[in-house]
Amino acid sequence: QVQLVESGGGLVQPGGSLRLSCAASGSISSFNTMGWHRQAPGKERELVAAITSGGATNYAKSVKGRFTISRDNAKNTVYLQMNSLKPEDTAVYYCNAGPQATIWGRRGRYWGQGTQVTVSS
Repeated sequence: QVQLVESGGGLVQPGGSLRLSCAASGSISSFNTMGWHRQAPGKERELVAAITSGGATNYAKSVKGRFTISRDNAKNTVYLQMNSLKPEDTAVYYCNAGPQATIWGRRGRYWGQGTQVTVSS
């Protein structure tokens, strides 16, 4: 059983930056794809970014050029660097992994508890 724990969320002003981390209790090296999803109030959960073990990535159009996903298999950690944040980025951000996951949005079975990101002046 793999547990995912997110951290790094918080309140930031528009234009600011945050870095989210997702630490896995087990090895993530066996998961080809890991991703970050987010859910804003009243909206469905959506893919933000995903990365394969080989380093291929996919980003939602709304975050492309502002967010960067990376992974460190030795530390069993996935990161999401978020720059130029906008109020519409406000959401709970979830880490996701599992054998079924793909960088095109299919979700794996494992989810973290989520971390709140609020972008507001």
